[in-house]
Amino acid sequence: MAKKTWAEKMKPDMEYKVEVTEKDFADVPAGHTLLIATPTIVDEYVRHIPEGTHVPIKQMREDLAAEYGAEFTCPVTSGIFLRIVAENAYDQLQKGEPIDKIAPFWRMIDKKSTSAKKLACGLDWLQQQREKEGLPF
Repeated sequence: MAKKTWAEKMKPDMEYKVEVTEKDFADVPAGHTLLIATPTIVDEYVRHIPEGTHVPIKQMREDLAAEYGAEFTCPVTSGIFLRIVAENAYDQLQKGEPIDKIAPFWRMIDKKSTSAKKLACGLDWLQQQREKEGLPF
């Protein structure tokens, strides 16, 4: 079976869920509402980050939880979906899409990010994009 592309992993038909946690999970205490977003929701969020602004993933999780009526956003899927958004955006760039038309994932991912070293774009490219916008790497 062929490996899914990053575009396929974006799963545009996937729906978000808000559920109550039955037990403590990461930084989410039991009995609280948890948003499980989608790659598309994360993509939309990233596209609204203004140029020259760094938004930590924790801030995105807080913002999305508030927007979707939950107390928390899942930390695990948030990281996975941010990586999918980043890899899909970089794929689009490699296929000729102008940089101002892709999700500016570098506004969320710096060298401290767990996904930074895994990204196909590489740390040098990531650093260049951040420096162009005056963001520390």
